[in-house]
Amino acid sequence: MFEKSDEQLIAKALQGNTQAWVNLLKRYEKTLYNYGIRMTGKREDALDLMQEVFISVYRNLASYHNEGSFKSWLFRIAHYRCIEFYRRKKPMQGLDDAPEIESEAPDSDDVMVSQQENQQLIAAMQQLPLAQKAVVELKFFGQFTFDEIAEQTGMSVNTAKSRLYGALEKLKTLMEVDYA
Repeated sequence: MFEKSDEQLIAKALQGNTQAWVNLLKRYEKTLYNYGIRMTGKREDALDLMQEVFISVYRNLASYHNEGSFKSWLFRIAHYRCIEFYRRKKPMQGLDDAPEIESEAPDSDDVMVSQQENQQLIAAMQQLPLAQKAVVELKFFGQFTFDEIAEQTGMSVNTAKSRLYGALEKLKTLMEVDYA
């Protein structure tokens, strides 16, 4: 009936309660998967990234000391795992090589247009440098403040803002090309 807070689930998970750990994973599973899709552009890579993040969280859960929100701590780990992912990957792929995002059959034309726009946005985001892509992801999809983004990425608030505005200009240009 009442949903337990992240802190309550963490405390129980640290005591060995498997169900608390599973509930914590389920709470952030979809959010992290969507983060992975937007950051990597591929379903398989998003799943790998999500798995790496959850393994890191499991191994380091005892080091979380309620300094800021758990979600913010989780996305800081996701950000660093994403950087590691890109260091291991080959150079960025071109816009024409961007993967098609898997989706269910659309129920209406509106859904189809929305899915196409989402695919175009993901493809355009793949053209951004990692630092800009991360700020866009955290600001718009993670709904973090600039202060939280700066803390998670290790950059200043002003740097986060300038990277966001630079990324938005690039996305605008990339998206206009697709609609021209």
